Amino acid sequence: MSSQSAVKQISLPTLSRYKRDGKKFAALTAYDALFAELISTAGVEVILVGDSLGMVLQGHDSTLPVTLDDMEYHMNCVHRGNKGALIMADLPFMSYASEGQSLESAATLMRCGAHLVKLEGGAWLAESTRLLCERGIPVCAHMGLTPQSINRLGGYRVQGRNPDQAVTMLEEAKILEDSGAAILLLECVPESLGAQITQELSIPVIGIGAGPHTDGQIMVMHDMLGITPSSIRPPKFVKNFLPESKNGLQGAFQAYVEAVKSGVFPGPEHTFH
Repeated sequence: MSSQSAVKQISLPTLSRYKRDGKKFAALTAYDALFAELISTAGVEVILVGDSLGMVLQGHDSTLPVTLDDMEYHMNCVHRGNKGALIMADLPFMSYASEGQSLESAATLMRCGAHLVKLEGGAWLAESTRLLCERGIPVCAHMGLTPQSINRLGGYRVQGRNPDQAVTMLEEAKILEDSGAAILLLECVPESLGAQITQELSIPVIGIGAGPHTDGQIMVMHDMLGITPSSIRPPKFVKNFLPESKNGLQGAFQAYVEAVKSGVFPGPEHTFH
């Protein structure tokens, strides 16, 4: 048996089973073949080819300049290096402004090896989500702080602290689940809201700055290695795992996976209350 065939392939049913069993899972961003291999062999279940590459690789001050061509290039790189992780790809800014455009953009990244695509927004994405799922393209809905809407939000701020906003977010999350979303990603919301949404949805919920009660956790790879660009202030929910590693980068990735699965990360210091 080859080493490739021996690798356990993570799938959407795998993550659904983890949720039912109360088993946490880890996710990280990656943008090239080498890090995709290191991350996936360290036990990370989900790799996100994120439009965060616009900030950590391209030097922009937001994700808005990232194009579909950029995403296609990095998706191909990650696909070549991946060893069994589920690969999620961001649809970049204005690449899913209409239902038809959503199909074309998603199909492009699926052909590159993505297992599902991620879209930022709320209930307004319901029809696009339903259409993509009907065509065999799984969707991760991204709610809370949505970086592509940074100009409307007025900055990188915690979302859902207002009770009315929290109720609306929960209602819209349920709408997206009913529309066929396979995963929900929650970014920068209070711990209590992250816990409530995770409990009330049957699909897996991945958190980033959403407290310790979500089914999975995700971070930008550069953040968890402590190499955030100097122009970017590390968010509260970030932890650098490299100093505690005894085996370099691979040890840091393994430490992150273990911390997520054991529930040690995120701790109270990484959580919005």
